[in-house]
Amino acid sequence: MSLGDEQDTTTSGGYGGTGQTRTHLPGGNGDVYGGARRGGRSSSRSLITVVGVIVLLIAAIAFANRGGDDSASGSEGAGSQPEVASTAASGKSPVASKAGGIPTGFAQDQQGAESAAANYAVTLGSTGMFNKDSRHSIVDAIYTPTAAAKLQGAMDQAYSADFLSKLGLDANGNAPEGSTFVSRTIPVGTKATTFSDSSSKVAVWYMGLIGMSGASSTDPVSSTWKTWTFDLQWVDGDWKIVTDTQKDGPAPVPGDDQAASSDEISKAIEEYGGFTYAR
Repeated sequence: MSLGDEQDTTTSGGYGGTGQTRTHLPGGNGDVYGGARRGGRSSSRSLITVVGVIVLLIAAIAFANRGGDDSASGSEGAGSQPEVASTAASGKSPVASKAGGIPTGFAQDQQGAESAAANYAVTLGSTGMFNKDSRHSIVDAIYTPTAAAKLQGAMDQAYSADFLSKLGLDANGNAPEGSTFVSRTIPVGTKATTFSDSSSKVAVWYMGLIGMSGASSTDPVSSTWKTWTFDLQWVDGDWKIVTDTQKDGPAPVPGDDQAASSDEISKAIEEYGGFTYAR
């Protein structure tokens, strides 16, 4: 949800994309959440060639400039299908500490790498990425020092005041009074396609939420399904991101759930916090 699928971390640095959804009017009250539908997204390339990491910008840019067919924005290395037991919940706590709201201290094993990837997807898909200060803190915390140094300037250019205004945000990433900007990544599952004590490639299948919740919003919160793949390296006692890519899907068939009103969405975002994700 980056530019969290529209990356899709918090309403102010904590945890928290867009696709076409099928909706029903919630009772004829005129709320845009009951009738508005999103158009298709135009395909986009990564905004950063030096590391190839800013696929997190693609969804948010598509959100601001919708109008075409989607195409895969990255590729995931092929891996054998995991056994059910290898991805089942273990009951082990994924981390023992947090820094600035971001989980740290993941175990140097496959489960630790998968937990790190899931939590990093949540962080990069959050609203914290739309504020310069919190974005810098996030990038410094979860990328390798080399990758972070190459990303900061490019990200600042990508998250320009003009870009944020297209999302309905001010230059600091704040929503208008009375509205709530939503950007969240919700992992559904993880898969380690490669693993060693020093490096790992982990794919995270997730649903993203993105949009502006408010009575006057013309871009209501909608969902998207993507797979986010992280190349991780063991650095200074923790897993850090070297590069990452995204691709569309797999997306389930949309249900017939009635779309909520903007007030209901805003209230849910305020009341329901995020998780620290184990494998």
